[in-house]
Amino acid sequence: MQLIREAHRLSLNPWWEVDDLIFDPASYEKNSNLETLSGAERRNVLDGVVYYRAALQACHRAIASTRGLAAAMKEAGVSDVSVIENALDTETLAKASQVFTSQPNRNVKLEQDIIIFYGSGTKTHDMDFRVAAAGIAAAMEADSRLRLQIVGDLSLPVEFARFGSRVEKLPGRSYNAYLELLAQADIAIAPLEPTLFNDAKSNIKYLEAAIVGVPSVCSPAQAFQDVIVNGKTGYLAATEEEWKTHLLTLAASPSERQSIGNMARLAMTERYDPDTVATQQVQPVCGKPIAPAREQLRVMMVNVFFEPRSFGGATLVAEEMAKAMRQRGVDVAVMTSRPYLPDHLDAAIRYHLHDMAVLSVPVQDDPISGLDNPTIGESFREWVRAWAPDLVHFHAIQGLGVSMMRVCQELGIPYVVTLHDAWWLCERQFMVKADGQYCFQKKIDLRVCETCVPGARHLRDRAVLMHESLKHASALLSPSRSHLDLYAANGFAVDRLIINKNGFVWPRRPHTKRHPGDKIRFGYVGGNEKVKGFPLIKEAFENIDSDRWELVLVDNTIKLGFKSINVGHWKVRGEITVVPSYTAQEIDDFFDRIDVLLFPSQWKESFGLTVREALARDVWVVSTSPGGQSEDIIDGVNGNLIPLDGQPNTLKNAISEIIENDSRFDNYENKVKNKLSNHDAQAHALLQIYCSIAER
Repeated sequence: MQLIREAHRLSLNPWWEVDDLIFDPASYEKNSNLETLSGAERRNVLDGVVYYRAALQACHRAIASTRGLAAAMKEAGVSDVSVIENALDTETLAKASQVFTSQPNRNVKLEQDIIIFYGSGTKTHDMDFRVAAAGIAAAMEADSRLRLQIVGDLSLPVEFARFGSRVEKLPGRSYNAYLELLAQADIAIAPLEPTLFNDAKSNIKYLEAAIVGVPSVCSPAQAFQDVIVNGKTGYLAATEEEWKTHLLTLAASPSERQSIGNMARLAMTERYDPDTVATQQVQPVCGKPIAPAREQLRVMMVNVFFEPRSFGGATLVAEEMAKAMRQRGVDVAVMTSRPYLPDHLDAAIRYHLHDMAVLSVPVQDDPISGLDNPTIGESFREWVRAWAPDLVHFHAIQGLGVSMMRVCQELGIPYVVTLHDAWWLCERQFMVKADGQYCFQKKIDLRVCETCVPGARHLRDRAVLMHESLKHASALLSPSRSHLDLYAANGFAVDRLIINKNGFVWPRRPHTKRHPGDKIRFGYVGGNEKVKGFPLIKEAFENIDSDRWELVLVDNTIKLGFKSINVGHWKVRGEITVVPSYTAQEIDDFFDRIDVLLFPSQWKESFGLTVREALARDVWVVSTSPGGQSEDIIDGVNGNLIPLDGQPNTLKNAISEIIENDSRFDNYENKVKNKLSNHDAQAHALLQIYCSIAER
């Protein structure tokens, strides 16, 4: 009822659809099949009738599967009622065709047993069966070849005990197995007690038999009368004598069974084909679906984090490119992760941000599911089918997994991947060994990796998974030449590897200059990770004798609710301040606090976003080299390049030299910053890539 009220509030004019008379208390109580239920079951069913009726009336519009049901809906006070019959679905039609062709000689037997098939299903059909019971028993008495086969719950009348093994009761089964069993029968029956409740029922039991070529004898309920031509596509039986006569007629003539079964199959397959029902019944009621105008390019971006959970450089790039694409007229949707929420354990949550639809899903803290998570793949499949993108752009997806890429392959949707790091090649993501040292592999040798990660027995499978995922991408984007060379060396086609340099937030104002004589101010934003050089920072400053320095450390986790950097035990002479990560609006304030950015990363970074942010703000940078982080640094001109050797003395010597010659920073300006990329340049190049792929 909440959903119905919300639909009305949004002027969506909801329909209420059903294929059973479950909303009329008076008719339901007259259904004698209720007598077969326990007291608790009966009360539960009747209680539900009241709620169904309330929902029907609240919608104001209804769809019925039969004319009898439509009449009952109008009687309940709903004037806008349409009849749309139950169609046969494509899966059922395919299975029916398969089992029909597998029974070529079913109706040519004469002296063998003749099977009368009844699919009871649930325990509410005892009274329905009894309307035909006497006629069935009389036919079985007259023709000893007749056997009764029942699938599902049914309490047989006592007179069937005398037939012994000629009556077979089988438990319920899967629908495909049910159709296979039905196709082996000779005659199907669909008895219904003559009540208003049953007159509203659809003709499913007749349809099931018809599509596998089995002739039926049915009660003359309205839905059966609407489709059966008596004696041509089936038989209608209202009395004991009619049930007996029609069963014996079919039993006596294999050609009659074959003729009626085939005619029923042709007629029902044509009438209830989904396309036929859609055009002849659904379209007159609902009209043709309105195809949305698709003048805009539609791109879905995928990143493990996204606003309001911004975390890491890849996330900033994904967010900025998503907003830049929107500004350029591209329709953008996003798939990302969400935090654990006790009231929404496994649910995907959708929200809107910057005129973009975002779907967030929970991820598991598990290295294997973080590589390939079928559950997330299915959520992605639903999101893609609903939103229908022209292409998908995958950014950092560790934790979400590559099952999403298989979905794109299955649905024929092109995708591009930005290679933000080495996750696609390395279990540790940054090609750093357990001791924190860069492994210096160029062409990945899994024998080396197996010694680095001895407990990971899946490395070869992982490599295949990752390679297949990237192999089918329309383009692989790298933020730097160094990173592109790494992937080229590992077998990825050079013609699909494209440099798309990351943009960044340029300064809105000039950098606040250092006052002559003040302490030299250093900054570090890599968190407490060894791969980012945090231990080197600690050891280097603990071994510097001077106190003429300040150090600002950014703790990326403070805004996530906890601290990961504690400097209380550091033994240093200078001053250290720990601050939370900065936003795009706070970035100038942060860099105004420092003169030198320290970037002692212990791997060949794909780019180094913070390096460019500093260079654009006239902040000197001390960075390791080689790698993407060093490509915009000219040693001695706008920074210092130190070897990627994992030695604290290397960093300490660079810091000491800066402290000793701090006067050069009094009026320092980066003279080559105009060569740096920006968000506009990155977005312009990215849009060209998108358009070229979408036009293929």
